[in-house]
Amino acid sequence: MRGFIFDLDGTIYVEDIVIKGVVEAIKSLKARGDKVVFLTNKSIAKREDYVTKLNSLGIQVKLDEVINSNYITAHYLKSQMKEDDTAYVIGEKPLFLELEEEQIKLADIPASASYVVLGWDRQFTYNKLNDAFQAWRNGAVIIATNPDRTCPMIEGEVPDCGAMIGAMEGATGEPVTLITGKPSSLMADYILNRVLKMKASDCFMVGDRLETDIRMANEAGIQSVLVLTGITKPEMLKQASFKPDYVLESVKDICTL
Repeated sequence: MRGFIFDLDGTIYVEDIVIKGVVEAIKSLKARGDKVVFLTNKSIAKREDYVTKLNSLGIQVKLDEVINSNYITAHYLKSQMKEDDTAYVIGEKPLFLELEEEQIKLADIPASASYVVLGWDRQFTYNKLNDAFQAWRNGAVIIATNPDRTCPMIEGEVPDCGAMIGAMEGATGEPVTLITGKPSSLMADYILNRVLKMKASDCFMVGDRLETDIRMANEAGIQSVLVLTGITKPEMLKQASFKPDYVLESVKDICTL
């Protein structure tokens, strides 16, 4: 038995279109007894939303087989926050909901927050940035759900959470304290120890991003597999700081490993 950890956007699908051959490949892995889980940095949907989407695309999954950066963020905060601590959140409704499900207290007054959580926010404004900045000035710890600069779309790419991080770091002059999603060891450890319950060397991380999917796998001792259906193009590998163990055209070829 081996474990396969799949990124979603650019790996399994692009927007609402499943990548050719993916459904059959996932079925083959499960049929031969391998464990399959899905791991996404995207913070603008809940885990339940991903389950619904994957099932609609023909990939049968259960909730405990899908982990997103919101979920890891919530678990991290739950382990760190003291009774009176609060979090000021920049993000969209799914991030708020998943934090609230883990009883993370949200700040009524942004400047008094103990933590600032940065997620992808398509309604990001100067006022939100200023609220986060004032919290930082008062000692708040800045964490982000994911470092992705862009998200792949059918017609190209759009800014992701990396844009919110860039704005915050531009204001404070220092890097955010922690990123909870890929390539964070927080996410790798949770998947290996709590979901798959397998050794890293028995697992494969399959994704389209060198700086998140491949980096996390390499640093965690997981076998890394780059697919060329998303952000990364073949010519980008020449200068890459994080090189994959395997390169496939798409997930349809995953059973060749």
